[in-house]
Amino acid sequence: MTDPLAPFRWLAASPGQLGEVLDDVFCVSFFRGLEPAEVLRRFGAREPGRELAFYELQVKVWESTEMTDDNYVGVVQVGEWSVAVEPRGFQAVLSESLTGLSRGCEVVAVGRHDYAENCFVYAVDGEVVTSFTPRLPGTRWGSDPDRLNGLMRETGLPPEKLDEEAWEATWDDMFVNGIPRAFLLAAKITGVVFTQSVLARYLLVGALPQ
Repeated sequence: MTDPLAPFRWLAASPGQLGEVLDDVFCVSFFRGLEPAEVLRRFGAREPGRELAFYELQVKVWESTEMTDDNYVGVVQVGEWSVAVEPRGFQAVLSESLTGLSRGCEVVAVGRHDYAENCFVYAVDGEVVTSFTPRLPGTRWGSDPDRLNGLMRETGLPPEKLDEEAWEATWDDMFVNGIPRAFLLAAKITGVVFTQSVLARYLLVGALPQ
């Protein structure tokens, strides 16, 4: 039987593991109907973006950690969606950022942060519709937190609040597979399967204000 999480397991790899590419802090967001340049503008990029390979974006992020403390985002078009990647960043899962980022459009974002909390967000036209932590999908917030419940069940993210016994029984799976399941949910909404092949393309890269 095919493992539906197989295309997304690399996104949960620990630093140094085979297949690890994005490290332990990153955010990937999907914007319906916006071109990469507009996505960069909404992120507040200080200047027009430059087309760079993903490894060049990684070098900029590494150098900024050592010297300038700048944040960077790279954006690539995939079908009708623009996909934004924030290595070491998490702006697209912040409620205060989503007001502007999702104005007049639809945004899906998944953030991994091993030192704080992982997050899934679905926002439409400046409003967070539903958001949750992938390891605790039964606790959600937003204007319509139950809107994605059917898709959540399909991806193994039970939207119901669990009693203590059921919660303990699912804890290991949610801890290990929460991020892959969140990206599977994002794929069901957007039709974009976020594999490493997406990062093989040139991205439009911009530096973000502090």
